[in-house]
Amino acid sequence: MNEFLKEFKDRGYFYQCTDEKALSKKLNEESIKGYIGFDCTAQSLHVGSLLQIMCLRLMQKHGHKPIVLLGGGTTRIGDPSGKDKTRKILEENEIEKNIKSIENILKKFLETKDEKVAPIFVNNYTWLKNLNYISFLRDIGKHFTINKMLSFDSVKLRLEREQSLSYMEFNYMILQAYDFLELNKKENCLLQIGGSDQWGNIVNGVELIKRYSSNEVYGLTTELITLASGAKMGKTESGAIWLDKKLLSPYEYWQFWRNVDDRDLVKFLKIFTDIQISEIEARKNEEINSLKILLANHATSLLHGDDESKKCFEQAKKIFSDNSSDEGLPLIKVKEKDVKKKYLSDLILLIKLEDSKSEIKRLIKNNGIKINNQKIDEDLPFPKIKFQNKNFFKLSIGKKKHFKLEFN
Repeated sequence: MNEFLKEFKDRGYFYQCTDEKALSKKLNEESIKGYIGFDCTAQSLHVGSLLQIMCLRLMQKHGHKPIVLLGGGTTRIGDPSGKDKTRKILEENEIEKNIKSIENILKKFLETKDEKVAPIFVNNYTWLKNLNYISFLRDIGKHFTINKMLSFDSVKLRLEREQSLSYMEFNYMILQAYDFLELNKKENCLLQIGGSDQWGNIVNGVELIKRYSSNEVYGLTTELITLASGAKMGKTESGAIWLDKKLLSPYEYWQFWRNVDDRDLVKFLKIFTDIQISEIEARKNEEINSLKILLANHATSLLHGDDESKKCFEQAKKIFSDNSSDEGLPLIKVKEKDVKKKYLSDLILLIKLEDSKSEIKRLIKNNGIKINNQKIDEDLPFPKIKFQNKNFFKLSIGKKKHFKLEFN
């Protein structure tokens, strides 16, 4: 088996391939170009996209050249895969800002100096914006049957639930297939990688290229990663785990990995770090907290760099020593007028650090909440919370949640 595909499987990425044997042979014969597409519906990707980014890194490691498709065109429509309703349509200038921001994030993960493997960034709006509708229907649309399009999960599930599916969204799978065709013509791209929910769209592209030009291309899909708790990767009670530090601080990102479920730990070390599989296997029975720190340090270093990762680790050590300052903690700004006549439990609910007042009061009663490292044993009214005549304090909820609250 080809070394790229072997590691792709060993790390737990692999789900399906259109022709694994032929792809393995092609990868052994030459370095190829393969692409992954990212829609640009927000200014940042979150960790739900991280597996695809790690696939791009793995391609580079094995000498192949990744193409990153930023969907400036398809974002204007919206992928119906896995969605219950039509996406909000963004303004064009907002999409352009998102594209630039996401490209900068991806460059943090990818090797950009070695020309042999440096990524090619493309925006599918460059070829989709000038499509002639009649020509497109005649040249591309003739290769798709309604019967088959209705059989794909992205369409079938919406119809079975009697949820609205617009004609605009229905066309998404054709446009994604057309993207692959364009990249095959322009860049000799031979591979598309995507999540398992993209299987139908990827197969469409492979078949379109075969019918249109008789070129042999391949599709490869990854597992959809879920947490051991059953939650979707990238989402937490407090919101998305963003890859842009303007939306999520490096320390909060470090803490996300530090606090993963024990059951996910070895799997995540394989998927979300570059640590050799042999080393992970040799160390998997080590003390659980040291492995979680290993995961947090490596994952944070990939995105924010070694120096920032070390700072996060040192900050965590200070916090857990119970003698820490508020330096480096996630900052939450609160308007004093919103909490002036309320209690600590009201404040914690307001900033959504907990979602149950009874649970907050239970934590307070059991000394599970601290202010400036001092235990609180009653639900204090807000005027009694502040210390040392400052407009901020450190709030700790349990052993793992620490924040700096600033009031204005």
